[in-house]
Amino acid sequence: MSIRNSNEALHNVREQPEMPAINYNLKYISLTVLIIQTTSMVLALRYSRTVQEDGPKYLSSTAVVMAECFKILACLCLVCYQEGGGIPKLFEVINTEIIGRPWDSLKLAVPSGLYTVQNNLLFLALSNLDAATYQVTYQLKILTTAMFSVCMLSKQLNSYKWASLVTLMIGVALVQMPSESKEPEKPLTATNQFIGLVAVLCACFSSGFAGVYFEKILKGTKQSIWVRNIQLAFFGVLFGLMGVFVYDSTAVLSDGFLQGYSKTTWMVVSLQAFGGLVIAAVIKYADNILKGFATSLSIILSTTVSYYLLDDFTPTSFFFIGALLVIGATFCMEWNHQNRQQ
Repeated sequence: MSIRNSNEALHNVREQPEMPAINYNLKYISLTVLIIQTTSMVLALRYSRTVQEDGPKYLSSTAVVMAECFKILACLCLVCYQEGGGIPKLFEVINTEIIGRPWDSLKLAVPSGLYTVQNNLLFLALSNLDAATYQVTYQLKILTTAMFSVCMLSKQLNSYKWASLVTLMIGVALVQMPSESKEPEKPLTATNQFIGLVAVLCACFSSGFAGVYFEKILKGTKQSIWVRNIQLAFFGVLFGLMGVFVYDSTAVLSDGFLQGYSKTTWMVVSLQAFGGLVIAAVIKYADNILKGFATSLSIILSTTVSYYLLDDFTPTSFFFIGALLVIGATFCMEWNHQNRQQ
């Protein structure tokens, strides 16, 4: 389960009506939280994968596992609070809803495995792409989610949504146009960008399928979303440990499971684990238009920080045009969705 895992599924929690006076203020609090979480996650992960530190670099596979462990602890606390019965009530819920329904829980293995793959792909992507290009390209998950929604949930997309999706694809294509000012002394840059692009595209397909699959399960159950995320995170830990064993077992045996972990690494792990849960708690106060604003502002902030602070990105005219198209398509998609709900 964005780095993104079920974080993206959590964003789809339906908003509940609130008192107008309270709702007015909390909308902007939600907007701020969305922007900070989305931007800080990308920038912190990018920085953690590029900064030069003493000793070995931390293993992304172990970071994925640690994030899932943190998420389980957070969801257990939320279930305990939600039930209002303390530890005994928590064990009763776990026994009834998770242990007592093994086949029901096993259904979550599919999206959990995909989210685990996706998390590792995003680490790979941000190891090879600047934060700004990653942020814009990753918006293709909107397209893949729409495709799988049509196929798996029999949803209908109107002409307005299809136009937004086409605009999105054009914008992402422009963002990926090569710069005329590439430095010849960096022969691996093109290779790194290709690897990063393939990783992002694979992550978009994984995100789209897993998100729609998870949505389909949620619509057919009365279980709490926190219980469902405990199930997701449990399988995420299992799949994550398998990834550690297959790809990094030698490194773990040599330098330890938490090798290379620094304050920045723990920040990345915490943002992975708690970011989506915090958003799920406040998103009911925000509408889809504000979510579109948050995505747009996050792209702009990522571009600015990537250029001025990380010094790993030089924007081109193609990038600016493409980013504007992506931001516009994202905003229009959310605006249309909001109008159809009203």
